[in-house]
Amino acid sequence: MAIDPNFEQSREQVGEENGVTVWGPVDPPEQLGIHGTHVAVDYDICIADGVCLENCPVDVFTWVDTPDHPESDRKVEPTREDQCIDCMLCVDVCPVDAIDVDASR
Repeated sequence: MAIDPNFEQSREQVGEENGVTVWGPVDPPEQLGIHGTHVAVDYDICIADGVCLENCPVDVFTWVDTPDHPESDRKVEPTREDQCIDCMLCVDVCPVDAIDVDASR
């Protein structure tokens, strides 16, 4: 199941972590929601293989710890989503379709 491209309408903004907007529902450690807005990562399906982090030409992503999450103990956070150049490489390389980039946001 891929990230919901309409998450801003279907989910509620529940807070912020490290300056990144978090969209619920959130119920740690199993359910962590979607992190980011322009560059959004669905933490609940992210497997943290790091391919987006390794391939991003402008270093949008950083690692954050997510202990005891069923998919992985760390995730990629769009810490510098304001630096995104909308190349869509992260979207293209994500094996589980956990990332959405929306140039209109």
